[in-house]
Amino acid sequence: MRVAVVGHVEWVEFARVETVPRAGEIAHAHETWEEPAGGGAVAAVQLSRLAGACSLFTGLGADDLGRRSRAELTRLGVEIQAIPDAKPTRRAFTFIDDTGERTITVIGEKLRPQGGDSRLPWRELAGLDAVYFVSGDAEALQYARTARVLVAAARELATLREAGIQLDALVGSGEDDGELYRAGDLDPAPSLVVTTSGGLGGWVQPGGPFRPAPLPGPVVDAYGCGDCFAAGLTFALGRGDPVEEAIALAARCGAAVMTGRGPYAAQLDARSASP
Repeated sequence: MRVAVVGHVEWVEFARVETVPRAGEIAHAHETWEEPAGGGAVAAVQLSRLAGACSLFTGLGADDLGRRSRAELTRLGVEIQAIPDAKPTRRAFTFIDDTGERTITVIGEKLRPQGGDSRLPWRELAGLDAVYFVSGDAEALQYARTARVLVAAARELATLREAGIQLDALVGSGEDDGELYRAGDLDPAPSLVVTTSGGLGGWVQPGGPFRPAPLPGPVVDAYGCGDCFAAGLTFALGRGDPVEEAIALAARCGAAVMTGRGPYAAQLDARSASP
């Protein structure tokens, strides 16, 4: 399969704490680490592991974090399509509490890939089996639509509305106000709308409710769960799986990542995703 992601990268510092501190409190971290993440990066690594390769059209600063992000994501199997930007690479700080829940603070501007940047090989998206659009401008989204299957994140509704294109699937969270989609928000309406609800499963329209996948181990870290769900859905739809089977694989991807530290330690691979 030939797949790609259009989206952003953040350099994330993680701190594992007993509980997220309240105002005025001091929390003591018993584990810390850092790595490139953010919706585009996490989905691209997951898609690379499922499909064998994945291109990431993104924005990276011409700074040390941008260079480190490029090197680490390349090591993780992602082909980076990015021109160094004069703006700094976006950062984030994430608490992971003892329940595995993540609490995120982002720092700086999201570097969205721009479709008008002719230095990026946008025409390579044409005819790909599937593309997942996480963030970017309307022109970048129009290039993404030249793939056979296009899945997009509901967090970018303003861009999706501006582009006015047909989506094969829209993925959002029913637990995050920034990802809520309501009928009529987009014209044309997506062919498929998937709303996740964590441990409750979620809802597919058309289709109805779906159950969560069983966890393959104890919960360690919820960071990246939604991004891996969306990447799994993109892969399965691009492979031609029926919707019910595509949702099942996506749910397995989301459940698996919760059992590892950070977004990459427990992602499913191609063998795990065999039909």
